[in-house]
Amino acid sequence: MVVREDIVEALHGVEDPELGMDIVELGLMYDVEVDGPRVKILYSLTSMGCPAGPLIQDGIVDAARSVPGVEEVEAELTFDPPWTPDRMSDDAKFILGFG
Repeated sequence: MVVREDIVEALHGVEDPELGMDIVELGLMYDVEVDGPRVKILYSLTSMGCPAGPLIQDGIVDAARSVPGVEEVEAELTFDPPWTPDRMSDDAKFILGFG
């Protein structure tokens, strides 16, 4: 049985190559929905023109598919609400010099 926590853990392995941190700590992962073997991940990017966007999307899909029991993955990009540094974990803010 696929559980949300396993998907989130796998997403810690998806790095934003520009910032050198994973998308969960950066607050780019907005939501994870699990419906049996199907997983939907709602995520954002630091900006609309982020050149790493396709790489991050591929990483999200690959990471989620690596979780046992996952058969189908949908990665949905959103900018609503827009990402801001406030979404980052305290550790990420410290490492990147925010706040």
